[in-house]
Amino acid sequence: MSINLFDLTGKVALVTGAVHGLGMAMAKGLGGAGATIVVNNYSQDTLDEAVAEYKAAGFNAYGYVFDVTDDKAVKSSIEKIEREVGPIDILVNNAGIIKRTPIVEMEVEDFRQVIDVDLVGPFIVSKHVVKGMISRGNGGKIINICSMMSELGRDTVSAYAAAKGGLKMLTRSMATEWAKFNIQTNGIGPGYFATSQTAPIRVDGHPFNDFIIKRTPASRWGNPEDLQGAAVFLSSHASDFVNGQVVYVDGGILATIGKPANEE
Repeated sequence: MSINLFDLTGKVALVTGAVHGLGMAMAKGLGGAGATIVVNNYSQDTLDEAVAEYKAAGFNAYGYVFDVTDDKAVKSSIEKIEREVGPIDILVNNAGIIKRTPIVEMEVEDFRQVIDVDLVGPFIVSKHVVKGMISRGNGGKIINICSMMSELGRDTVSAYAAAKGGLKMLTRSMATEWAKFNIQTNGIGPGYFATSQTAPIRVDGHPFNDFIIKRTPASRWGNPEDLQGAAVFLSSHASDFVNGQVVYVDGGILATIGKPANEE
Protein backbone atom coordinates (compact mmCIF):
# COMPACT_ATOMS: atom_id res chain seq x y z
CA MET A 1 0.00 0.00 0.00
CA SER A 2 1.42 3.38 -0.99
CA ILE A 3 1.60 6.21 1.50
CA ASN A 4 1.76 9.95 1.16
CA LEU A 5 5.33 10.57 2.25
CA PHE A 6 4.61 14.10 3.46
CA ASP A 7 1.22 13.56 5.12
CA LEU A 8 1.21 14.40 8.85
CA THR A 9 -2.49 13.71 9.46
CA GLY A 10 -3.03 12.35 12.96
CA LYS A 11 0.37 13.49 14.21
CA VAL A 12 0.87 15.80 17.19
CA ALA A 13 3.68 18.33 16.78
CA LEU A 14 5.11 20.36 19.68
CA VAL A 15 6.89 23.47 18.41
CA THR A 16 8.48 25.36 21.28
CA GLY A 17 8.34 29.15 21.27
CA ALA A 18 6.25 29.21 18.09
CA VAL A 19 4.29 32.35 18.95
CA HIS A 20 5.65 34.47 16.09
CA GLY A 21 8.18 34.60 13.28
CA LEU A 22 9.99 31.56 11.96
CA GLY A 23 8.62 29.20 14.61
CA MET A 24 5.07 30.12 13.75
CA ALA A 25 5.78 29.71 10.02
CA MET A 26 7.15 26.21 10.57
CA ALA A 27 4.25 25.26 12.84
CA LYS A 28 1.78 26.44 10.19
CA GLY A 29 3.62 24.32 7.66
CA LEU A 30 3.19 21.26 9.86
CA GLY A 31 -0.46 22.14 10.43
CA GLY A 32 -0.98 22.50 6.70
CA ALA A 33 0.35 18.95 6.26
CA GLY A 34 -2.28 17.72 8.74
CA ALA A 35 -0.58 17.82 12.13
CA THR A 36 -2.16 19.04 15.34
CA ILE A 37 -0.07 21.95 16.57
CA VAL A 38 1.03 22.42 20.19
CA VAL A 39 3.02 25.54 21.05
CA ASN A 40 4.48 26.83 24.28
CA ASN A 41 5.62 30.18 25.64
CA TYR A 42 6.50 31.67 29.02
CA SER A 43 3.82 34.39 28.65
CA GLN A 44 0.11 33.51 28.70
CA ASP A 45 -1.02 36.64 26.83
CA THR A 46 1.36 36.11 23.91
CA LEU A 47 0.51 32.42 23.83
CA ASP A 48 -3.24 33.09 23.70
CA GLU A 49 -2.78 35.50 20.79
CA ALA A 50 -0.73 32.96 18.87
CA VAL A 51 -3.19 30.10 19.42
CA ALA A 52 -6.02 32.36 18.30
CA GLU A 53 -4.09 33.12 15.10
CA TYR A 54 -3.53 29.42 14.41
CA LYS A 55 -7.19 28.63 14.96
CA ALA A 56 -8.33 31.56 12.81
CA ALA A 57 -6.22 30.10 10.00
CA GLY A 58 -8.02 26.78 10.37
CA PHE A 59 -5.41 24.81 12.30
CA ASN A 60 -6.04 22.52 15.25
CA ALA A 61 -3.85 24.22 17.87
CA TYR A 62 -3.18 24.19 21.61
CA GLY A 63 -0.99 26.32 23.85
CA TYR A 64 0.85 25.60 27.11
CA VAL A 65 2.83 27.93 29.35
CA PHE A 66 6.18 26.61 30.54
CA ASP A 67 9.86 27.53 30.58
CA VAL A 68 12.00 25.22 28.42
CA THR A 69 14.91 25.59 30.88
CA ASP A 70 12.89 24.37 33.87
CA ASP A 71 13.29 20.58 34.04
CA LYS A 72 10.37 19.95 36.41
CA ALA A 73 8.03 22.29 34.54
CA VAL A 74 8.90 20.68 31.21
CA LYS A 75 8.33 17.18 32.56
CA SER A 76 4.90 18.00 33.99
CA SER A 77 3.89 19.98 30.90
CA ILE A 78 4.84 17.16 28.51
CA GLU A 79 2.78 14.75 30.62
CA LYS A 80 -0.16 17.17 30.53
CA ILE A 81 0.07 17.66 26.76
CA GLU A 82 0.08 13.92 26.16
CA ARG A 83 -2.94 13.46 28.44
CA GLU A 84 -4.95 16.33 26.97
CA VAL A 85 -3.91 16.40 23.31
CA GLY A 86 -2.19 13.13 22.54
CA PRO A 87 1.22 11.51 22.27
CA ILE A 88 3.85 13.83 20.79
CA ASP A 89 5.07 12.46 17.45
CA ILE A 90 7.09 15.49 16.35
CA LEU A 91 9.17 17.89 18.43
CA VAL A 92 10.62 21.11 17.02
CA ASN A 93 13.02 22.77 19.46
CA ASN A 94 12.53 26.32 18.19
CA ALA A 95 12.58 28.45 21.37
CA GLY A 96 15.69 30.59 21.56
CA ILE A 97 17.17 33.97 22.37
CA ILE A 98 20.13 36.06 21.21
CA LYS A 99 22.11 38.80 22.92
CA ARG A 100 24.32 40.96 20.72
CA THR A 101 27.22 42.06 22.90
CA PRO A 102 30.99 42.08 22.32
CA ILE A 103 32.70 39.31 24.29
CA VAL A 104 34.72 41.63 26.53
CA GLU A 105 31.58 43.54 27.46
CA MET A 106 29.25 40.56 27.97
CA GLU A 107 28.22 39.65 31.51
CA VAL A 108 28.69 36.01 32.48
CA GLU A 109 25.02 35.83 33.49
CA ASP A 110 23.94 36.90 29.99
CA PHE A 111 26.25 34.37 28.33
CA ARG A 112 24.88 31.59 30.54
CA GLN A 113 21.27 32.61 29.85
CA VAL A 114 21.73 32.24 26.10
CA ILE A 115 23.39 28.84 26.52
CA ASP A 116 20.62 27.80 28.91
CA VAL A 117 17.75 28.68 26.56
CA ASP A 118 19.34 27.79 23.22
CA LEU A 119 21.22 24.61 24.17
CA VAL A 120 20.13 23.29 27.56
CA GLY A 121 16.45 23.93 26.71
CA PRO A 122 16.45 21.56 23.68
CA PHE A 123 18.24 18.95 25.81
CA ILE A 124 15.59 19.15 28.54
CA VAL A 125 12.55 19.13 26.24
CA SER A 126 13.93 16.36 24.03
CA LYS A 127 14.81 14.20 27.03
CA HIS A 128 11.24 14.22 28.30
CA VAL A 129 9.52 13.93 24.91
CA VAL A 130 11.72 11.09 23.67
CA LYS A 131 10.88 8.89 26.67
CA GLY A 132 7.30 8.66 25.42
CA MET A 133 8.42 8.06 21.84
CA ILE A 134 10.63 5.18 22.98
CA SER A 135 8.02 3.59 25.24
CA ARG A 136 5.33 3.65 22.53
CA GLY A 137 7.62 2.07 19.96
CA ASN A 138 6.20 4.03 17.03
CA GLY A 139 9.29 6.11 16.31
CA GLY A 140 9.31 9.89 16.17
CA LYS A 141 10.87 13.03 14.75
CA ILE A 142 12.94 15.66 16.54
CA ILE A 143 14.08 18.85 14.81
CA ASN A 144 16.51 21.22 16.48
CA ILE A 145 16.56 24.75 15.10
CA CYS A 146 20.22 25.42 14.58
CA SER A 147 21.70 28.38 12.71
CA MET A 148 24.37 29.43 10.26
CA MET A 149 26.14 30.31 13.50
CA SER A 150 26.37 26.54 14.01
CA GLU A 151 29.11 26.82 11.35
CA LEU A 152 30.29 30.43 11.32
CA GLY A 153 31.31 33.02 13.88
CA ARG A 154 30.26 36.66 13.84
CA ASP A 155 30.91 39.78 15.89
CA THR A 156 28.81 40.22 19.06
CA VAL A 157 27.04 36.81 18.99
CA SER A 158 29.55 34.63 20.84
CA ALA A 159 27.02 33.05 23.21
CA TYR A 160 24.52 32.39 20.44
CA ALA A 161 27.16 30.86 18.16
CA ALA A 162 28.49 28.72 21.02
CA ALA A 163 24.98 27.48 21.80
CA LYS A 164 24.06 26.78 18.18
CA GLY A 165 27.37 25.04 17.52
CA GLY A 166 26.69 22.91 20.57
CA LEU A 167 23.15 22.23 19.36
CA LYS A 168 24.51 20.87 16.08
CA MET A 169 26.63 18.34 18.00
CA LEU A 170 23.79 17.57 20.41
CA THR A 171 21.65 16.80 17.34
CA ARG A 172 24.23 14.27 16.16
CA SER A 173 24.46 12.68 19.60
CA MET A 174 20.66 12.38 19.84
CA ALA A 175 20.57 10.81 16.38
CA THR A 176 23.24 8.31 17.41
CA GLU A 177 21.48 7.27 20.63
CA TRP A 178 17.90 7.14 19.39
CA ALA A 179 18.15 5.82 15.83
CA LYS A 180 17.62 2.26 17.06
CA PHE A 181 14.15 3.32 18.23
CA ASN A 182 13.25 4.63 14.74
CA ILE A 183 13.55 8.20 16.00
CA GLN A 184 15.20 10.61 13.60
CA THR A 185 16.86 13.73 15.00
CA ASN A 186 17.89 16.45 12.57
CA GLY A 187 18.39 20.19 12.50
CA ILE A 188 17.31 23.15 10.39
CA GLY A 189 19.72 26.06 10.01
CA PRO A 190 17.87 29.18 8.82
CA GLY A 191 19.72 31.89 6.95
CA TYR A 192 18.64 35.52 7.03
CA PHE A 193 14.86 35.91 6.95
CA ALA A 194 12.37 38.72 6.52
CA THR A 195 10.64 38.99 9.89
CA SER A 196 9.40 41.81 12.07
CA GLN A 197 12.72 41.70 13.94
CA THR A 198 14.77 42.31 10.79
CA ALA A 199 12.40 44.91 9.30
CA PRO A 200 14.46 47.94 10.48
CA ILE A 201 17.55 46.72 8.62
CA ARG A 202 15.77 45.42 5.49
CA VAL A 203 15.61 48.77 3.75
CA ASP A 204 17.41 49.83 0.59
CA GLY A 205 20.67 51.52 1.43
CA HIS A 206 21.07 49.97 4.87
CA PRO A 207 24.60 48.48 5.00
CA PHE A 208 23.47 45.14 6.45
CA ASN A 209 20.60 44.79 3.96
CA ASP A 210 23.01 45.41 1.09
CA PHE A 211 25.48 42.94 2.60
CA ILE A 212 22.90 40.15 2.83
CA ILE A 213 21.60 40.71 -0.70
CA LYS A 214 25.15 40.60 -2.10
CA ARG A 215 26.27 37.70 0.13
CA THR A 216 23.30 35.45 -0.68
CA PRO A 217 23.43 33.66 -4.05
CA ALA A 218 19.62 33.85 -4.18
CA SER A 219 20.03 37.65 -3.87
CA ARG A 220 17.19 38.04 -1.37
CA TRP A 221 16.17 37.57 2.23
CA GLY A 222 14.30 34.39 3.00
CA ASN A 223 10.55 34.43 3.54
CA PRO A 224 9.38 32.59 6.69
CA GLU A 225 7.38 30.24 4.48
CA ASP A 226 10.65 29.08 2.91
CA LEU A 227 11.26 27.02 6.05
CA GLN A 228 8.03 25.05 5.80
CA GLY A 229 9.23 22.51 3.24
CA ALA A 230 12.25 21.50 5.30
CA ALA A 231 10.14 21.28 8.46
CA VAL A 232 7.53 19.06 6.82
CA PHE A 233 10.21 16.89 5.18
CA LEU A 234 12.06 16.28 8.45
CA SER A 235 8.77 15.57 10.25
CA SER A 236 7.46 13.06 7.73
CA HIS A 237 8.08 9.55 6.40
CA ALA A 238 10.04 11.15 3.57
CA SER A 239 12.99 11.55 5.97
CA ASP A 240 12.88 8.13 7.66
CA PHE A 241 16.51 7.39 6.71
CA VAL A 242 17.79 10.93 7.28
CA ASN A 243 19.43 11.25 10.67
CA GLY A 244 21.89 13.57 12.38
CA GLN A 245 21.87 16.15 9.59
CA VAL A 246 21.47 19.92 9.63
CA VAL A 247 19.58 21.27 6.61
CA TYR A 248 20.64 24.85 5.97
CA VAL A 249 17.85 26.92 4.46
CA ASP A 250 19.95 29.95 3.63
CA GLY A 251 19.63 30.75 -0.06
CA GLY A 252 23.13 29.35 -0.59
CA ILE A 253 25.18 31.54 1.77
CA LEU A 254 27.17 28.67 3.26
CA ALA A 255 27.96 27.32 -0.21
CA THR A 256 30.07 30.30 -1.27
CA ILE A 257 32.72 32.73 -0.05
CA GLY A 258 30.85 35.53 -1.81
CA LYS A 259 30.98 37.36 -5.11
CA PRO A 260 34.16 38.91 -6.53
CA ALA A 261 34.32 42.67 -6.04
CA ASN A 262 33.76 43.36 -9.74
CA GLU A 263 30.46 41.46 -9.62
CA GLU A 264 29.03 43.28 -6.63
